[in-house]
Amino acid sequence: MSFQQQLELYPQAEIQHRISTTTPEQIDHALRQRRLNITDFSRLLSPDITDYQLELMAERAQRITRQRFGRTILLYTPLYLSNECFNGCKYCGFSADNHFPRKTLTLKEIEREAKILRSQGFRHMLLLTGEAPKVAGIDYLESAIKIIKKYCGSVSIEVFPMDRDGYQRMVTAGVDGLTVYQETYDPELYSQLHPYGPKSNYQYRLDAPERAGMAGLRRIGIGSLLGLGDSLSDIFYSGLHALYLARKFWRTQVSLSFPRLCPADGGFQPNRVVDDRQLTQFICAMRLLIPDAGLILSTRESAELRNNLLPLGITQMSAGSCTAPGGYGEKSPDAEQFSINDQRSPAEVEELLKSRGYEAVWKDWDGAFLNKAG
Repeated sequence: MSFQQQLELYPQAEIQHRISTTTPEQIDHALRQRRLNITDFSRLLSPDITDYQLELMAERAQRITRQRFGRTILLYTPLYLSNECFNGCKYCGFSADNHFPRKTLTLKEIEREAKILRSQGFRHMLLLTGEAPKVAGIDYLESAIKIIKKYCGSVSIEVFPMDRDGYQRMVTAGVDGLTVYQETYDPELYSQLHPYGPKSNYQYRLDAPERAGMAGLRRIGIGSLLGLGDSLSDIFYSGLHALYLARKFWRTQVSLSFPRLCPADGGFQPNRVVDDRQLTQFICAMRLLIPDAGLILSTRESAELRNNLLPLGITQMSAGSCTAPGGYGEKSPDAEQFSINDQRSPAEVEELLKSRGYEAVWKDWDGAFLNKAG
């Protein structure tokens, strides 16, 4: 069964009704389960959850995270290679509708950025581009990865969706992780928000994580952009998607992000507001649903909120981020994809983690692990 076929078993109207009509007794029942099923998960997304029930969920999420991951946080950083984009996404600063100087880093500039990030301690780098394959396509990425691999052990990509052969080329080049947000799982809203460009193909994007899994990528990260549509159903479908991927590609680590819509060029405003309490609820519920998933909280969020959410299920955090190509070396705020809230340096984040009893993990992976002796 494909994920699209599984999605069709859970119509959005039914999911919204199930979540909105959840009773306190059903929430209590879900909290008593040793392992959640997808119905239990939907109950824990109820907007009527009490403070006491949320506290119980948070305590359990913290306990599970300690059992599975210890007191460690993987630190990574985004490295933007290009802001060229052919899409008309209504919520993104890189949209082709926004007029600003476009930039694609040269190989020399890429090496400069990679050296700076390595000097800050990073060994996990996430490479990002807009969706403009004719400008920053697979050949360009292969050349960039060859340079970047000299400075870090793990390279992930958050770029345009590829076919299976494309992802296999990325694996061969040294990429071990993929991040691809569906943005929203509502196909009608998706169509409205992506009026033109390659990203307007909902189904091709939805199937991208499976193509990556079949190509052998060992990390796959997904998520929805909270604030675009109905966040309750989008979080539900994100959990459903993560479960599907974890079962189909059991050798691959599945991770989830919880990005809330940030200000960006173009002036798009969130259709829904996800407050801090609700974000906490989403993170805790996801931890209970998928105990072994990586849960990521980026610098989109404030330093205070990230500090407070740290014990409740988070396993990976970005630090010292810049969302403009070349921004680490040039220190220019121009042409950012979105605004950063947590402005702390990587060293300051590491110090915070230590003060809370956590170990900052700069490297937990190297391609050499896959080399066979002899």
